[in-house]
Amino acid sequence: MSKIEIDAIAAEFFGAFDNRGGKAADVARIRRLVIPGGVIVLTGPKYTVYTVDEFIEPRERLLADGRLVEFSEWETSERTEIAGDIASRFGEYRKAGILDGEPFEGGGTKTIQFVRTPEGWRIAAFSWYDQP
Repeated sequence: MSKIEIDAIAAEFFGAFDNRGGKAADVARIRRLVIPGGVIVLTGPKYTVYTVDEFIEPRERLLADGRLVEFSEWETSERTEIAGDIASRFGEYRKAGILDGEPFEGGGTKTIQFVRTPEGWRIAAFSWYDQP
């Protein structure tokens, strides 16, 4: 059952950024998926460590102000290891959309750390690397 719950949270996480077909992205759901104090890290040349709110706020604006439209991202592969009340997921993902009128595609790797809380599985941390 744990893997099914973790798969569902991962799918909900990736779906938070989807604004295809004119629908509003629901980036705020990340607050429900990530535990208080969760850590978010962008690696590579733009290395940045975010709090949940620092991560959400600029993405909410970008996905709502018309600059980034028809956007989605999705896992293309993953492996998840579960040990008791902790789990780690490592996976490849793709993304596509139209930024400032220009179509783009990209992808990378995300690692997500999960913990089982009294409310069920939640994300404790995630990091990602975008392929150049």
